[in-house]
Amino acid sequence: MSYSNKVVIVTGSSSGIGAATALHFAKEGAQVAIVGRNETRLNNVAAQISKIGKKPLIIKADISKDEVKTIVKKTVDHFGKLDVLVNNAAVVKTAAVDDENLLEVYDEVLNTNLRSIFVLTNLATPHLVKTKGNIVNISSVAGRWTLKSFAPSGYLAYAASKAALDHFTRVAAMELAPKGVRINAVIPGPVDTSILESAGIDNNWDEVGKNTTALNIVIQPEEIADLILYLASDKAKSITGSNYVIDGGLLVVN
Repeated sequence: MSYSNKVVIVTGSSSGIGAATALHFAKEGAQVAIVGRNETRLNNVAAQISKIGKKPLIIKADISKDEVKTIVKKTVDHFGKLDVLVNNAAVVKTAAVDDENLLEVYDEVLNTNLRSIFVLTNLATPHLVKTKGNIVNISSVAGRWTLKSFAPSGYLAYAASKAALDHFTRVAAMELAPKGVRINAVIPGPVDTSILESAGIDNNWDEVGKNTTALNIVIQPEEIADLILYLASDKAKSITGSNYVIDGGLLVVN
């Protein structure tokens, strides 16, 4: 797959799935805007991309705040257009249904995991219509799975945000299809990233993989990146409104 002369935004690209995806796009020739809150980690990813001959645009932004509104403009001002938007950034925060801080957690999680995607999709669409580009949203099996065998309680807001994202993808795909813009979602199972660590949650990914997946595996970020690049490519030109599960068989056995 070649992405020469393509411009790609990847949110949450300072580590994990986002970092692997930004690197994969750059290796295939794309100009990449990398977005995240941690400037040090962003610079580290930028250095890796620079080694393969591409100079990424670094955008330090918290997508849960009004800063999210500047991301598309900065990218188009810098590169002149936009071909692919990868909505990857997300947070995990826990609060059970009867916890006093449930609404506080709900607001933070939904602002990051869902509202930001509404904003970015809205702002990116005029540019994607011009390039006949597409969007790939990164969801989670949490939107289809109650997580009981993994975490007994506390993931209500996160799970709700991902279930909503799955349906947002389907409805937005229906609306954007007449304009020539595709939108799909990737639904990972347990992936070896720092998302839980960043939330202050201890977790042994090897044990999670063995206890929850049919293949007894933990997925690597590069595997998710491969699927994202395929869905964003011309090889997937007939695919829109789809939710692609890559979970090691987690949903099969749960």
